[in-house]
Amino acid sequence: MKFSGALRKDVIKTVNKRELDVIVIGGGITGAGIALDASTRGLSTIVFEMQDFAAGTSSRSTKLVHGGLRYLKQLEVKMVAEVGKERAIVYENGPHVTTPEWMLLPFHKGGTFGAYSTSIGLRIYDFLAGVKRSERRKMFNREQTIEKEPLVKQEGLKGGGYYVEYRTDDARLTIEVMKEAIAHGAKAVNYAKVDGFLYKDGKVCGVIVVDLLDGEVYEVYGKKIVNAAGPWVDSLREMDQSKRGKVLQLSKGVHLVIDHSRFPLGQAIYFDTPDGRMVFAIPRDGKTYVGTTDTFYNEDAAKPQMTNEDCNYIINAINYMFPTINISKKDIESSWAGVRPLIYEEGKSASEISRKDEIWTSNSGLITIAGGKLTGYRKMAETVIDYVIGLLKKEGYNSNYIKSKTKHMPISGGHVGGASQFSKYISEKTKEGIKYGLSENQAERFTKFYGSNVDTLFQLASQYRMVANQYNLPLDVFVPLLYAIDFEMVVKPVDFFIRRTGALFFNIHWVYEWRDSVIEFMSIKLEWSKEQKAKYTTELDQALVEAVKPIGKFKKNATLA
Repeated sequence: MKFSGALRKDVIKTVNKRELDVIVIGGGITGAGIALDASTRGLSTIVFEMQDFAAGTSSRSTKLVHGGLRYLKQLEVKMVAEVGKERAIVYENGPHVTTPEWMLLPFHKGGTFGAYSTSIGLRIYDFLAGVKRSERRKMFNREQTIEKEPLVKQEGLKGGGYYVEYRTDDARLTIEVMKEAIAHGAKAVNYAKVDGFLYKDGKVCGVIVVDLLDGEVYEVYGKKIVNAAGPWVDSLREMDQSKRGKVLQLSKGVHLVIDHSRFPLGQAIYFDTPDGRMVFAIPRDGKTYVGTTDTFYNEDAAKPQMTNEDCNYIINAINYMFPTINISKKDIESSWAGVRPLIYEEGKSASEISRKDEIWTSNSGLITIAGGKLTGYRKMAETVIDYVIGLLKKEGYNSNYIKSKTKHMPISGGHVGGASQFSKYISEKTKEGIKYGLSENQAERFTKFYGSNVDTLFQLASQYRMVANQYNLPLDVFVPLLYAIDFEMVVKPVDFFIRRTGALFFNIHWVYEWRDSVIEFMSIKLEWSKEQKAKYTTELDQALVEAVKPIGKFKKNATLA
């Protein structure tokens, strides 16, 4: 089923003045998960997202599906157990966007973790998360730790713990979950802002939606309305005049990206900072990214920015734990900043506030889901829709809704025969892709990235080769771009370069190189006006500036190999 940027207007029009079972506000991972759970249980569902899908927290995390080892120290046992188990489920359902990653936790004299606490902590972690035998923790002595990662600070080093987390592409995970929901009948629209609620007898019964691309206004009705807007849930509660009791506290997190040639990390590391916090350093696609900060944030949630203080904090942390590489600002290629919507707890620092999720229902009937972690999105969605169905039954609606079945349901692209079969699937599809005129490298990268959706990309490569040439775009740029427009509701260049490819974070030179050609094709394909083209180009340039701020390396119209 097409999920097209060119057809998004039709989606809004089909629901105008109609009543659906569930309206979901927020197109991040939580909203996407709720849409999938709802649509696969027979509920008519639509998601409204005021930015692009995953544009908020869900594209700006540490990009790990992890159980939160550090939360054991805060006695968050139930949360660690639940999300720990979910890691393997997320991987099994989407092996093309989630990968097991062995994590080294070095411990030094006077550090956060010691040999005993690391060993016990990881053993408990394995038990709570139900980790399979092949991925259970190992303990290393000093020499083994250095052998595993020679860059680690050797002064005061006593050893290390070794355990498995799961690396993911958070934005792609969100998009694939949303696409699977669409395949099961859900609808979703980006750049559609819920600007007000509709009420009947004091109960919320619908939403006023503004299409932010053209300003048109629509009314859509829903039996139940779920506020899954992440950092904006309190804004919607204010609109509903129900912001009372518990509230959100936003926390900002920043990550830096450095080329592997300057930071040749061979092993993912979870390490101490000078102030006693812990951060991650993770190798990915020829880069090493490091983060995150964790500081209270009270400014614009849509545009969190890295400050000099944030940048210096992470650089100091890198040089503290990896003293031989001497990283400075000039080594940073890109960065991103995001906000976490935490449930406020008086007297606690940002790092100490629980990441648990909670559901609130206002007097009007507005359902709000707040808090939570990327890892737990599926279970959160199941809980929300269980609650929704319970309310619908009480109110006399259809009582035949089935139980959640997402635990063993592949997401879009994940239909590869299970995680254990993905390597074989890649090998077979790579050979097939060559027959469509792709190079072996292109076919393999497409398969790894798009999983079981790769057949569509192969067909696009075969069918539109001449068009790609016409726009001076190589197939490995043109095919993902065309696919993103037709099947992933890309509307703007920033959608493609950030959320659909991750290139602005992890391959910024590629963005510089293909910026103009991509914009030109999109402007024709999506029939932009001159004003839209200028606006969307400026938005991309602003995103590039922010990615390198305060490093200051952005060059407008740069073409870099």
